[in-house]
Amino acid sequence: MAGQGTVGLEILEDVPDADAIVVPVGGGGLLAGVSLAVKTLKKNCKIIGVESDRVPSFSKAMEYGRPVTVEGKSTLADGLAVPRVGCNAFATAANLVDKMIIVTEEWISMAILKLVETEKCVVEGAGAIGLAAALSGQLDEFVGKKVVLLLCGGNIDTSVLSRCLDRGLAIDGRLVKFHATLSDRPGGIAELCRILATINVCVKDIIHERAWLSDDVFSVRVKVVCETRDLKHARQLQEIVKKNYSSSVFGNIPLPKVL
Repeated sequence: MAGQGTVGLEILEDVPDADAIVVPVGGGGLLAGVSLAVKTLKKNCKIIGVESDRVPSFSKAMEYGRPVTVEGKSTLADGLAVPRVGCNAFATAANLVDKMIIVTEEWISMAILKLVETEKCVVEGAGAIGLAAALSGQLDEFVGKKVVLLLCGGNIDTSVLSRCLDRGLAIDGRLVKFHATLSDRPGGIAELCRILATINVCVKDIIHERAWLSDDVFSVRVKVVCETRDLKHARQLQEIVKKNYSSSVFGNIPLPKVL
């Protein structure tokens, strides 16, 4: 815990005017060390703890006033998947933490994607969870202020990273999936592709489903995965497909709040 507290000392050394420090929380050792070091030197600096909604052990401990065991579920932030916080860590940090935030898996995926794109950093879920809190809008009271996010790990498997990036793109409205029923005669798929090309949408994947269809035998249902520029482009795609294929069904096109 003392060693982890040196992170707080280095932050204040490099960013002495920091208004808030956002700390990933698992067993609570990092939060306890950072909060004690920072609050000793700068009491007005806010300490924000962040954990996954899959294992919110510190939030539950704060609720009950003591460490309790929570049901652990698999999470992208596997480095924080500690079902019961440490007794010493909780006793140290409980009265020093200004706020606890819980984020969902979707926002962790988005945070990993944003760090790759904007900072050119590969960060594991446990390290990216602070940015996930910011992207989800739960740190809006610090807009315009100096906030430090701890990116405390890069231990992520390549296969998991790939899935995280795809999920982040989907949440960001840049990877869109839809189903549509169209003619199974020559030119049916070509017509769909022509329509998509008019708005510069790139088809990433297309799958035919002929057997599980209640329409006539001259129709085919296709599942299409497309790449779009942004959420506005995704909504344009949805509009033009529904106009030409009234039976089309889209997966959720979310409207995330991002910085």
